[in-house]
Amino acid sequence: MMLVVDVVKGVQTQTAECLLIGELTCPRMVVVLNKTDLLPPNKRQSAIEKMTKRLHKTLENTRFKECPVIAVAAKPGGPEAPDTEEPHGVPELIELLKKQTYLPQRDPGGDLLMAVDHCFSIRGQGTVMTGTILQGSLAVNDTVEIPALKVTKKIKSVQMFRKPVSGAMQGDRVGVCVTQFDPKLLERGVVCTPGSLRTLYAAVISVRKIGYFKGSLATRAKFHITVGHETVMARVAFFGLPPVSASDTKPPPSEPCSLETPFTFDREYFYQDEYVTGQGEASSAPDPEQWALLEFERPVTCPSLCLVIGSKLDTDIHANACRLAFQGYLLQGFEDKGYAETALPRLRIYKTKHKEGQVERVTDDYTVIGRNLFKKETNLQLFVGLKVKLSTGETWRYRGWFRTEREVQDSDTRGSLPRNQADVILHL
Repeated sequence: MMLVVDVVKGVQTQTAECLLIGELTCPRMVVVLNKTDLLPPNKRQSAIEKMTKRLHKTLENTRFKECPVIAVAAKPGGPEAPDTEEPHGVPELIELLKKQTYLPQRDPGGDLLMAVDHCFSIRGQGTVMTGTILQGSLAVNDTVEIPALKVTKKIKSVQMFRKPVSGAMQGDRVGVCVTQFDPKLLERGVVCTPGSLRTLYAAVISVRKIGYFKGSLATRAKFHITVGHETVMARVAFFGLPPVSASDTKPPPSEPCSLETPFTFDREYFYQDEYVTGQGEASSAPDPEQWALLEFERPVTCPSLCLVIGSKLDTDIHANACRLAFQGYLLQGFEDKGYAETALPRLRIYKTKHKEGQVERVTDDYTVIGRNLFKKETNLQLFVGLKVKLSTGETWRYRGWFRTEREVQDSDTRGSLPRNQADVILHL
């Protein structure tokens, strides 16, 4: 990653956001202090040293601690200046970038995923899509899919740096020519192996709040979700592992509380009104493991297990506040438009509820009659066997309900359910 900073203005809000994105996506970084020509010549070197020291202070708590910082003037005199004056420091920057580069491991296997950044037509040949192969490989005569349009095309020819090649693989920069395709339909996007990418209406993700975001992450709030190569609005609902009661010395074996708990439909989860942080802002305790359900305003096409970033991009960019709110990885996607009826019932999320009533009378040493604990429309069978705590401290179990003599008569004469089922039996 190359982070360009205006040497006069220093780190701005967007600079900080780029730094955060870099932390999520890149292992290495070079900082470029640009526009050094705007500094007074007699104070230039001291100003550069001061800004370099300030940047190293900013970066010391990030993964880019002690990364190289270099000063340049890419366009001396500004954009309106004539091109006769040579850039300052650019040859040194090129040498620095050469030292920072490394050869990554490239794998031609797996499904093709190519990021397209430009699409144009060439008369007599077809439509060319230029971009970078992120995974897999391609070759002449392969069939590829443009998933955003749900169309497939056959590759007519491939070029790398203006030279024809028979194929290309992960990491290569290529131009792919297809026929009978309108370039206006695709400016930026992805091309892939047919059927390898999924179009989702909702998704479950792992979630971690970004520490610099000052707002709360509330359930039912809307965020800009960047997933795959798209950014779309989505409504978010947060959930986590069931809370451990004070009487429990450790979590039950079926509910481990590690930070690497895998998501599964077989586990019960606890509904959260908002994202839960560690024990107060001053604490260094990590946030508990949490997940979120994203319901997209329009379907998105993306790979499995891809990075997800949630933002509040409608926040004023001049407010000097981080707009990036949370990050995570896509764990489960829902491709059915009717996912709310077909898929969400598998997601077992519950809330705790509190009900209060009064003791009507004590029938013996082991049984009391309670009143006004439930509404008449409540399905009381669901509560049989659950514990009820009295204000005196005793714990009872709810055993069942009964009807008054008058209600029995009403039920017999009208053939309807009793009007009041509020009286309940509690057993010690």
